[in-house]
Amino acid sequence: MKKKISISIDEETLLKIIENIDKGRFRNKSHAIEYAVNTILK
Repeated sequence: MKKKISISIDEETLLKIIENIDKGRFRNKSHAIEYAVNTILK
């Protein structure tokens, strides 16, 4: 089950996430953040 959380990130990082969403790498911001966290935790 997914849980909602709140995070704060700098604007430059957010813009990079949005660029990757626009390129089709991620479905949305949640998908990008979840991918990044899971990658780090492996």
